[in-house]
Amino acid sequence: MEIDREDGRTPNQLRPLACSRNILHRPHGSASWSQGDTKVLAAVYGPKPGTRKNENPEKACFEVIWKPKSGQIGKAEKEFEMILKKTIHSICVLTVNPNTTTSVIIQVIICFLVQVVHDDGSLLPCAINAACAALVDAGIPMKHLAVAICCCLADSGYVVLDPNKLEEKKMTAFAYLVFPNTTLSVLPEVEGEPVEHGIITSVTHGVMSVDDYFLCVETGRAATASLSAFFRKNFQQSQGASSKAG
Repeated sequence: MEIDREDGRTPNQLRPLACSRNILHRPHGSASWSQGDTKVLAAVYGPKPGTRKNENPEKACFEVIWKPKSGQIGKAEKEFEMILKKTIHSICVLTVNPNTTTSVIIQVIICFLVQVVHDDGSLLPCAINAACAALVDAGIPMKHLAVAICCCLADSGYVVLDPNKLEEKKMTAFAYLVFPNTTLSVLPEVEGEPVEHGIITSVTHGVMSVDDYFLCVETGRAATASLSAFFRKNFQQSQGASSKAG
């Protein structure tokens, strides 16, 4: 018996995807990424000379700034900043621009209403996907792209992909998973293993068994094919538009 979702999607079905790049003038790169009603804006500034305290000056440094709706940044946003920073460090070539700092600013907005913060589920994966698109727009050297997805575990044991906010609250546990986009990778193998067998980032919340976790990984990896295809199509369309403009 399959789980029924209120929006009519199947358990493995993603919400509609949308991505736009070069949408802001002041940053060196920018992108918006939306899945359903969750929309994230990412802006990249840099690389700028100098690294932050406690950073390796022989490598490029990245800082992530998460903009909350109002007031001070909370514990959840600080965790998202840390996860996103570690993910960016994993996919970028840090030896190309040593002793520099690149800032990645994340803002969450509701579609068509600029500067209104909104989160309708799967927020961190949307932010990671937006950041990747903005890094490409800024021309930051990267080993490969990353595609992020949220997998939730329902009480019935079914795995549900890309949950909205209401679904997240009803789930037993969930995992944020980030996989390499192997088609656009410059590293066909990592330590003898094909890149597609790896996971860049894995963050879990709630309680799940080892078998349930690997089911989430298997289901999430299968879904990244459509995310990777969307990335490629979007970038190809952008390159085509730039060529015509030139």
